[in-house]
This record gives sequence, C-alpha cells and structure tokens, in this order.
Amino acid sequence: MIEFIKSIDLLILDLINGTGRPFLDPIMIFLSGKFVWIPLYLYLIFLLYKQYGKRFWIPLLFILISLTLSDQFTSSFMKPFFQRLRPCLDQSLTIVLEVVKGCGGKYGFASSHAANTMGLAVFYLMLLKKKKILAYAIVTWALMVGYSRAYLGVHYPGDVIVGFFVGGFFGYLCYQLHSLVLKKLGFSLT
Repeated sequence: MIEFIKSIDLLILDLINGTGRPFLDPIMIFLSGKFVWIPLYLYLIFLLYKQYGKRFWIPLLFILISLTLSDQFTSSFMKPFFQRLRPCLDQSLTIVLEVVKGCGGKYGFASSHAANTMGLAVFYLMLLKKKKILAYAIVTWALMVGYSRAYLGVHYPGDVIVGFFVGGFFGYLCYQLHSLVLKKLGFSLT
C-alpha cells in the first residue's frame, strides 16, 4: 500500500513539476517566498484591528500560536521522525525532476509552507464569515502556495496535502480557543 501511495505521489509530482513551463517559474518562486507576503500579513493584521479594535491582539496571539504549532509540528516533529527526502534531493529523480530554485532542508514531510499558510487561512476563514470572498481568497492563496512547493520540486504533493491538514487542524483549534477566550472575557464574537 505504501508503495502504491508513493507511486501516485510521484505521478502527481511529475504532472505538477515545472518542466516545460518556464514562464510560470517566477510566479511560483514568488508564491513560495516568505518575505513577499509581508504586505498581506500587515493587511490581515489591519483587518483584525478593524474588527476587534484595541483587543486585536487577542486573535493575533492565537494566530501566532497556530503558526508556531503548525511550523514546529511539521519542522521539529514530522520531518525528523519520517525522514522523507525532498524530491529535489532524491538522486533517483534527477533525470525527471526540474528543481526550479533551491531545495530547502533535507526532509520534506510534511510541508511547513503548506501547514503555515493553511493554518492562517483556516483561522481567517472562520473569522471572516461575513466576508466570504476575502476568506476564500485567503484559502486560495494558501492552496497556491502549496501548489508552488510541488511545482518547484521541493515537496511531493503528499507532503503538501498533509501539511494542509496539519495547518488546518491547528488553525481550527486555535480559532476555537480564541473564541472561548473571548467569551470568557465577555467579548462579543462579531
């Protein structure tokens, strides 16, 4: 069964990986960038301030907790535990895989990029229930970041999908904890 899953993962990676579409390379590199998203993060903090006023720090704290849990669970627990090489480091894939730019650390299961972005997206999806277009745009952004990781050859699609689940779980958990804390403090959730 494991070999079957690996073969499906490799097949999907082959379909996604950047070979033959160099015009997409700069877009995918941009999507995977960490610091290019600072304006988005500042805007999301502004939305918190707009919705919560001076108590914006409460949801911001839970977002930071969600990001920390997602990142540390994938980077400090999953990657060392499973020790699955990134595709860009797998010598058997050098002929078929195009590594567009860089490779990252040695292990790739599960994707921290995918976990972090999906954790943020799920938290905001639940927070922005009345602003559905914006909430779905943030989820779309997370999906595009995850896609870029496989496109660039630094993660298998399975790494990304599991990262999405990890981040989604922590984003949901931290949103629920955030809601509980606000209720305990006597704040309205609207």
